[in-house]
Amino acid sequence: MIRLALEMLIGDRVKALGLMLGVAFTAFLVTFAAGYFAGFMTNGFALITENSAADVWVMDPAVMSVEATINVTDAALNRVRAVPGVARAWPMLLADVEARFPNGRFQTFQLVGLDDVTLAGLPDSASPDVAARLRTPDAVVVASGGTSGKLGTPAQLRDQWPYDGAHLNVPLRPLAAGDQVLVNGLRVRVAAQARVLERFPPRPLMYTGIANARRLLPPERQRPTFVLVRARDGVSSRQLAQRIERQTGLRARPRDAFKADTVRWYLVNSEDVGDMTAMLMLAMVVGFGVAGIMLYMFSYENLRQYAVFKAMGASGRQLVGMVLAQAGGVAVLATGIGLGLCSLAGSAVAASGHPFRMLWFAPVLGAGGVLLISLTAALISVRPLLKLSPGEVFAGR
Repeated sequence: MIRLALEMLIGDRVKALGLMLGVAFTAFLVTFAAGYFAGFMTNGFALITENSAADVWVMDPAVMSVEATINVTDAALNRVRAVPGVARAWPMLLADVEARFPNGRFQTFQLVGLDDVTLAGLPDSASPDVAARLRTPDAVVVASGGTSGKLGTPAQLRDQWPYDGAHLNVPLRPLAAGDQVLVNGLRVRVAAQARVLERFPPRPLMYTGIANARRLLPPERQRPTFVLVRARDGVSSRQLAQRIERQTGLRARPRDAFKADTVRWYLVNSEDVGDMTAMLMLAMVVGFGVAGIMLYMFSYENLRQYAVFKAMGASGRQLVGMVLAQAGGVAVLATGIGLGLCSLAGSAVAASGHPFRMLWFAPVLGAGGVLLISLTAALISVRPLLKLSPGEVFAGR
């Protein structure tokens, strides 16, 4: 019976193709939306990813992500260092600052204050020479952080620090070593422009030693935001985090747990999550509409064939199995097509600089969405078959 059901489906090529395209579009759109969401979330905890040397992140008890933070006291660093099992601990300071470029244009940066001794958290692309220059009092390393065209300085010397007002509409070039900008009225010197992981939301970044960061910030914003901890050999990050919380009263999270916390925070607080949800719902509605209507029309137009099967002794369960086999065959083929197209489109999108990452749950969601739509469409389509009376069909009613 299943073979006959599939032959019936293939026999009507137009409807079979339309049904397959509708379900494939659903698989593509659901998987693509999940991959886009995974890319955003991966960029959201890029700061944690860049600091792989830190096993545990210590912060104020109210902090739930790297996006919404508040500073801890200066004494927190020594308190954490005193906890048994801590091999090393270093501070990190985060703050938003306004930087003014030589032509008068201003731009908001996320300032990342690094430990003056180790410079832990400096982008990997920074050379040892850049690290040495970053230890000078006024040096910074800048990065685009997923933005485009934000790190431009005047290409002509006459447009830099002019005395006749801002020169905004002038040719620009990328910031390079030796360029200068103003941060809160204080001049800083660019040591290099580094490549870093993209951020979500995208923002330009400015790395510097924590002493220089404190020089640039008002007193109330000079305290560290995080204390990053390396565990001793034989001590798990989870055990160490629990010790730090018991002894200091601060919140301590292992690196992977803090990434998960950040994702949950975005799920609750980010408006972009609502856009992704709307995209998923749209994909499901479109897929259900196409698959449901096409499969229902196919079943209705083949009532005579089903009536023949029922007159020959086929049970209602067998007829339902035929419809489910048709829906299942379409679902399998369409899911493969949709996932393949999503893989190609995702590679192109990622290559163009947009956040996209095909994690394991993206194809699972795509396949799950197709399964749900196919089952629902099949259940709607079997209603006429269960009420089917061969005599009425053959009588032309």
